[in-house]
Amino acid sequence: TYSEEKAPHEMLKFLDEETGYFLRNSYNGHFTGSAWIVSPDKSSILMNHHKNLGKWLQLGGHADGEKDLLSVAVREAKEESGIQNFTVLSTEIFDMDIHEIPERMDQPAHRHYDVRFLLEADPFGNKIVISDESYDVAWVSTERAVRLNPEISIQRMVRKTLLMKNN
Repeated sequence: TYSEEKAPHEMLKFLDEETGYFLRNSYNGHFTGSAWIVSPDKSSILMNHHKNLGKWLQLGGHADGEKDLLSVAVREAKEESGIQNFTVLSTEIFDMDIHEIPERMDQPAHRHYDVRFLLEADPFGNKIVISDESYDVAWVSTERAVRLNPEISIQRMVRKTLLMKNN
């Protein structure tokens, strides 16, 4: 994983050097769109326990040719959670991360250039439907989010969420 400071530079370099970067079968790496979904009071995060990666993560996925990564993030959030009512809190990028995806039977190891957007949903007004891609989808406290996945990028997004909550 790259530091938040290095990720934009590396993503621009990748855009300059590669083609097919919005397609999942571009194994030099490809862009993904993710949604960091917070409750209105910023105390809870909607996360999924991803089957293929075996980790708790923000919702998101492959662009599949779509160049509007905010649209990708919203589409994936709806597909993975069953929730259809999200508020996009900002069209600006919330976070960026570059991470390695391990080799699986049908694909070699590759990088995800993940662009993350901030969305909001009501934990009490929306029924969650768990997709085939997840073991579970659940609202978790910011503290629990970091315990479920202590990776630097999750810590960073929780820190940003807490700054919003405190302002």
